[in-house]
Amino acid sequence: MSCTSPVAFITGSAKRLGRAMIETLHQQGYRVIIHCNQSRDEADTLANQLNQQRSQSAVVLQANLLDEAGWPALFAAVKTSFNRLDVLVNNASGFYPTPLHSATDAQWQDLFGSNVKAPYFLSQALAPELAKQQGVIVNMVDIHAEKPLPQHSIYCMAKAALLMMTKALAQELAPQVRVNAIAPGAILWPPPQSVSLQEQDKAAILAQIPLQQLGTPQDIAQALLFLLQSPYINGHILTVDGGRSISGSAKA
Repeated sequence: MSCTSPVAFITGSAKRLGRAMIETLHQQGYRVIIHCNQSRDEADTLANQLNQQRSQSAVVLQANLLDEAGWPALFAAVKTSFNRLDVLVNNASGFYPTPLHSATDAQWQDLFGSNVKAPYFLSQALAPELAKQQGVIVNMVDIHAEKPLPQHSIYCMAKAALLMMTKALAQELAPQVRVNAIAPGAILWPPPQSVSLQEQDKAAILAQIPLQQLGTPQDIAQALLFLLQSPYINGHILTVDGGRSISGSAKA
């Protein structure tokens, strides 16, 4: 691999949307840093597949983003993996319901930690490296950052904070670093361990989408690629939801 090839670091990228983004950028010639917390087997398998396509083009970093004591080692590893960084995607995210009557401080710390605190301090630590390459930060927000999802108040507040962080850092880090966000709608059904959706729930969600279908992980990956290739877009929230956010309350 040429040392001039761009480098992307995507948190939570062993599977689902993160994996699709990693694969798409790798296809575009990026070297990639795959991050995982508990999904090490999936991360290693993905890295091995990518390295078979291009030698030394993918590495895996395992870290719990809620463990602040581990941040310095993670930040250092990102910087030294390829001695270059062009793209940071803050994708890792906690998601589960928190009804007001039963919400806990631990849930608050978990959801704000994964959705706001870790992205903020990753951005702080890596902004100098990104600035060297006129780099880009892309945050994964949610259409529910602006339209609340019933019984998910803490998650929605956290994503709203990440949305505002996107706009604030787009001002603060310009012109050396651009900062944008992607707001997915219904792309993949959530894993059963986070939210259990019945078939009637899925049908109700699809009925709210003008395009009448789920999106795909590739839709998100292509949105990321568009933002990376658009040098005059900064501070923008790109909604990828099939029109759901313009079709009423977008309830779950």
